[in-house]
Amino acid sequence: MSDTEREVRACAERAQDAAADLAPLSRAVKDEALLAMADALVTEAESVVEANRQDVERARSAGESEAVIDRLSLSVERVGAIADAVRDIAELPDPVGEVVRGASLPNGLELRQVRVPLGVIGIIYEGRPNVTADAAALCLKSGNAALLRGSSSARSSNLRIVEVLRSALQKTGLPLDAVQLVPGAGRDSAQALMRARGLVDVLIPRGGGSLIQTVVSESTVPVIETGEGNCHVYIDESADTDMAVSIAVNAKTQRCSTCNTAETLLVHTAAADRFLPRVLGALRDLGVTVHGDDRVGGYDDAVVSATEADWTAEYLSADLAVKVVDSLDDAIAHIRRYSTKHTEAIVTDSQAAARRFVSRVDAAAVMVNASTRFTDGGEFGFGAEIGISTQKLHARGPMGLPEMTSTKYVVTGEGHLR
Repeated sequence: MSDTEREVRACAERAQDAAADLAPLSRAVKDEALLAMADALVTEAESVVEANRQDVERARSAGESEAVIDRLSLSVERVGAIADAVRDIAELPDPVGEVVRGASLPNGLELRQVRVPLGVIGIIYEGRPNVTADAAALCLKSGNAALLRGSSSARSSNLRIVEVLRSALQKTGLPLDAVQLVPGAGRDSAQALMRARGLVDVLIPRGGGSLIQTVVSESTVPVIETGEGNCHVYIDESADTDMAVSIAVNAKTQRCSTCNTAETLLVHTAAADRFLPRVLGALRDLGVTVHGDDRVGGYDDAVVSATEADWTAEYLSADLAVKVVDSLDDAIAHIRRYSTKHTEAIVTDSQAAARRFVSRVDAAAVMVNASTRFTDGGEFGFGAEIGISTQKLHARGPMGLPEMTSTKYVVTGEGHLR
């Protein structure tokens, strides 16, 4: 066992002890700690920004794009917004202890299934240092200990943020090891975290497709797969043209770099003549490059010829794949082949088409006459999320606080024997 692996496992063992102390805490105690964490972030905002400046300077020296640098950068105002997000989490209902179901059995036993924390949650993520505070706060609110493994590009920022959060925990009497930054900055530390089965209860990767797939394929710890989104919008033959154009444009351009952004637009051949000239013009005016099949290319000379790679692409940029299909079933077949099962949308005036689409399309979220951009914990009214699960076990879709818990059965008897 390497020194790095020993350090990571020791970190996880401390997290286990902290998780045992967190599990029985009341909401009031946890909320007090969260508010102290928010206050500490505001008080130490300048020191957090100074640490972040080191990360930004390294990123510029490495030639990173302005988009990457923007996601990495913090200001006093941005740190204040992170603190506000922590306060918002404190306002959310506590899922721990909620009775999921209960019954009095015929033999007189009282049965209750109650929500309990998962335990130790490891989070492997890229770039954005705001995730450090968000993830720590969500884990604490749900009674879990957090092991945070951010990218090396934000190492200085993450280190300072965790120091600030831990100082707040100390002042409120909660275990310091409820929030830890996983030691080490290289690949070895991430791999050690992924191999800490029995010490870490679940891993949640947050980032691009390559990061997610690496964690899923290499981890021996159970993983909740999140985020990768090759999302489709299908324009049915009965769709209202104005609605279809506005939804398609919003789904692609409201924010291009998110996992719930539309990456492929499918258009029924009967709607193509009235829809495509308008939407292609609108997208071109907004700087979107359209990668289309031959039929789409016939409507606009600016269309780039689509390849097989375009149908699988999660662009996360101002690019959109567009295809004309001959039927609703052809659209469903295309989605079934290429979807990452994140969010799929149909625009239609036909209830029968909507019902068929919803029943046949397998995704964490299916939108009917609404933009894919609504797949979000805040938009769903959950208040906050740790990520958007694209798997089928335990949690699917935006993961709010309840999804960061498991359950256990509590059975109460009066000397019952079997």
